[in-house]
Amino acid sequence: MLELLSYSFIQNALIAGIIISIITAIIGTYVVVNKMVFLSGGIAHSAYGGIGIAMYFGLPMLLSTSVFCILISILIAIASYKNRENLDIMIGLTWAVGMSFGIILADLTPGYQSDLMSYLFGSLLAVTNKDLYYMAFLLILTISIVIVFYRDILAVSYDTQYASLRGIKTKFFYTLILILSSLAIVISIKVVGLILVIALLTIPIYISSFFCKNLLSMMVTSALLSIVFTILGLYISYQFDVSSGPSIIVSSSLFALVVFIIKSIKK
Repeated sequence: MLELLSYSFIQNALIAGIIISIITAIIGTYVVVNKMVFLSGGIAHSAYGGIGIAMYFGLPMLLSTSVFCILISILIAIASYKNRENLDIMIGLTWAVGMSFGIILADLTPGYQSDLMSYLFGSLLAVTNKDLYYMAFLLILTISIVIVFYRDILAVSYDTQYASLRGIKTKFFYTLILILSSLAIVISIKVVGLILVIALLTIPIYISSFFCKNLLSMMVTSALLSIVFTILGLYISYQFDVSSGPSIIVSSSLFALVVFIIKSIKK
């Protein structure tokens, strides 16, 4: 394993994996606690619209997709304020329209799009220095927001009515969580792609929920687990010449299955 670190692309992949593991652990905890997994799924698949825009107009993929997903998040948040009964319809529409829009733009883009499959299933070994700078910026932004608003977001996550009575702007923090989750989804595209991104956001949190009793410990445990799964997935990917994204997800899924079986036997 140590000899792999001599390659620059492995170094970039390892650094990116660690950064993304921390971000997805923090945001994924909020996503699971607030029961936003389906919402995040809608944002993840609609992100293909941002990828299509980046391809067609020659824009930076991460920046274009981030802006597109933020707009989708705000749209879903506004829709959920006004009419929660039809929220699932709204998510389904953004999911389908976003992907369709992105695919059409990709088809209209001249030339062969070699990176198209990597957006769907991830390509951690293709991370560039520019990607690392963006990921590092997002990591600092995410940690800063969580530190400053931790108590408010915690109150909103567990009891919206109580938080509202305390004068906390619940709609603002609900939207903020959605925006942060959309940004986490965008950078996770580099690791596991659009298809598997929800697994990256939820599996480590699911495992840590068996052992942790509060939100902070769940974040820390999930981050450590994600780092381990990422390193293991990278090793499997390199050794067997398979995709890094599915390797990470399969590793984490098998571990989650073992934990579930052990816990079930103990009960």
